[in-house]
Amino acid sequence: MKAEDRAPDRYDPAAVEEKWQRRWREERTFEVRADGTGEPYYVLEMFPYPSGRIHMGHVRNYSIGDVIARHRRLCGHRVLHPIGWDAFGLPAENAAIQHGEPPATWTADNIAHMRRQLERLGLSYDWSRELATCDRRYYRWEQHFFLEMLARDLAYRKRSQVNWCGSCGTVLANEQVVDGRCWRCDSVVEQRDLEQWFLRITAYADELLRDLDRLHGWPERVLTMQRNWIGRSVGAEIRFELDGRPGAIDVFTTRPDTLFGATFVSLAPGHPLAAELCHGTPAEARLAALRATVARGDAGDDAKEGFATGASCRHPLTGAQLPVMVANFVLMGYGTGAVMAVPAHDQRDFEFAQTCGLPIRVVIQPADGELDGATMGGAWEGPGRLVGSGDFDGLDDETAKERITQALADCGAGRAAVSYRLRDWGISRQRYWGAPIPVVYCAACGVQPVPREDLPVLLPEAVRLTGAGGSPLATLESFVETTCPACGGPARRESDTMDTFVESSWYFLRFVSPWDDRVPFDPGELSFWLGRRGVDQYIGGIEHAVLHLLYARFFTKVLRDLGYTELGEPFRNLLTQGMVTKDGAKMSKSKGNVVDPDYLIERYGADTARLFCLFASPPERDLDWNDQGVQGMSRFLHRLWRLAHDVAPRLAAPGTPRPPAPAEADDTLHRFTHRTIRRVTVDVADRLHFNTAIAAIMELVGAIETGAGTASGAALREALDATLLLIAPFVPHVANELWERTGHATSLEAAGWPTWDDAALVEPEVEIPVQVNGRVRGRVRVPSGASEADVVAAALGDENVRAHVEAKTMVKQILVPGRLLNLVVR
Repeated sequence: MKAEDRAPDRYDPAAVEEKWQRRWREERTFEVRADGTGEPYYVLEMFPYPSGRIHMGHVRNYSIGDVIARHRRLCGHRVLHPIGWDAFGLPAENAAIQHGEPPATWTADNIAHMRRQLERLGLSYDWSRELATCDRRYYRWEQHFFLEMLARDLAYRKRSQVNWCGSCGTVLANEQVVDGRCWRCDSVVEQRDLEQWFLRITAYADELLRDLDRLHGWPERVLTMQRNWIGRSVGAEIRFELDGRPGAIDVFTTRPDTLFGATFVSLAPGHPLAAELCHGTPAEARLAALRATVARGDAGDDAKEGFATGASCRHPLTGAQLPVMVANFVLMGYGTGAVMAVPAHDQRDFEFAQTCGLPIRVVIQPADGELDGATMGGAWEGPGRLVGSGDFDGLDDETAKERITQALADCGAGRAAVSYRLRDWGISRQRYWGAPIPVVYCAACGVQPVPREDLPVLLPEAVRLTGAGGSPLATLESFVETTCPACGGPARRESDTMDTFVESSWYFLRFVSPWDDRVPFDPGELSFWLGRRGVDQYIGGIEHAVLHLLYARFFTKVLRDLGYTELGEPFRNLLTQGMVTKDGAKMSKSKGNVVDPDYLIERYGADTARLFCLFASPPERDLDWNDQGVQGMSRFLHRLWRLAHDVAPRLAAPGTPRPPAPAEADDTLHRFTHRTIRRVTVDVADRLHFNTAIAAIMELVGAIETGAGTASGAALREALDATLLLIAPFVPHVANELWERTGHATSLEAAGWPTWDDAALVEPEVEIPVQVNGRVRGRVRVPSGASEADVVAAALGDENVRAHVEAKTMVKQILVPGRLLNLVVR
């Protein structure tokens, strides 16, 4: 050992951590390739946006991943544990506008600073695979994938009503709108008609839904959120012809059995036909006002508001005239954005009909009652038999669904259909700092893809950002003016850039060969690290349950169908960690409750920061910050340090076997050690319950302290070595240092995860409660595995038990081995 590597006997976290981080860096300890021995294991945390500083949420997320990576290495796996940067995005543009600094410069400086912060945590990353999505070598392949999707009609352009965030100056996907507001800045979202690029995620809707059943390693909460977002509904599409004018309203319903109860048709405020029907009428102003109310989210969930357009349509089977309404609770994001309203059998329609004075017609009667539309207090949405439905009267509702749907198909007014809440993914963004969309527009040839050999379409750096909204690329002649690849005439480049969620939808695949310029993924590395398994363990926040995870699943399936991978799903196991809170609220600068990780590391050390984040709460739950808890973890590490130094002179040499006839103190410590190994292994490997694993290690430290004066050097060596190996994934710096200081010539990483001895888990004696007629009358200690006769004999030797059975007849003896003896007497 170098003299400068040896810290003083006092625990100095800064010196210990600098030493081991330097050694890991110089020896490239965590770099790995698809060769050598050991089963591959790929562990990945969701990569960060380079905002400039890490926060405690980062510390927790990355510490969780590092425990898993280090544990798997000790178990003999070849572990891929990469890191990169989700580097495109609006904050870089905002910073450029505010500080006059180019986004590329701001991003690079932030990456450098955050890299240093992550390195100080001692995270076992393979830094040789570090990537940034703003690197041309990365987004070149993204553009390549877009062109392949374009060729297969999975990417397309159309004019559509889109979600527009005025504050961010860009379009948002449906998944990026939360309660009518922008997911990033919380501004109210409005609706605009724009030409946009879309990815046809709906083509995979059935597979995305079906394959959720394969994801046994995902939290049920996330699976439910994705099922609900995809929103598959089976029903019928029905066509209501407009009355007195050309056109029709197509609706989707899951209840075609209630068709004869429809008394009006409702349109979403954003439905194109709503604007057409209201144009030039008094209803036009009301529509504008309702749209604004819906966009702002001012109407509560219970408020059913709307108005009559003045137009009407015809019932497809009866020909009855039905008024066309606009209603705030009808959504453009579901079905067709129009519904047939059946107030008697849909609660929202019922409340709206009452508000607007519209008729309520009962067409389903429950088995145990007689409904009357004039006296109903609410809609009946349950099963029953049809009434007031012509030839379909008397049918049960399920049979009626089929019969009425067939009748609609026979007359050309409808068909059986499946509807999804999921909509195609709008990826156009009217901003600069993103990957350019690789198409050009030619007056003669129309939309033309950029030839593959001309990729990447580079994002120019000489761009002036003013904050005026819209993409500055649109006014940059040197970028937009080009030639058509088909005819050679003048053409204009697309000035929109891609949604940054496109970059994060495939980055986990690029990590296998981040610097390969020949192909997006080296086939050998891809097969080795991912195969058909996917990422073995993925870790990130629940806030990405729909956005990122759904897009990544879609992209994985597309790349499979394009022939790049064999994967059907990207992530085999998913852990969604909770937030870090303080004083009951999420940490934020505005609340003044932020804990600076740099300050924490400087004061207590990285191992203390890691240990607190991992011990204070199970990973999937929120962690409420507690300064006393941090101090407690620091005291424990100092205690471990002192213990190792105190027992070091008494330790047997590494590898010394246990004596064949150990003393009682040795046997006690040996059993405690192996019970702890089993507990920690199960908690870390199977349950990911790091808090209980750490608690078990703390108990083992206490057992070593208790036995330090009586146990032999061999027993102390076994217990202390196990302690350092078990705690190494959590606090790698201090564990490695103490491993070296206690006489090991080889590294801790090479030692392997400890295994337990099943024989040591068996107690030599067990205590068995003894009941007489069901009431505990005594307790006896007997050898493990004692026969029933021996247990009964021991029980009858107990004075209190004997007093309750003497002079009585023994009826039955019931023994639960190792647990309980019940003597039945009379």
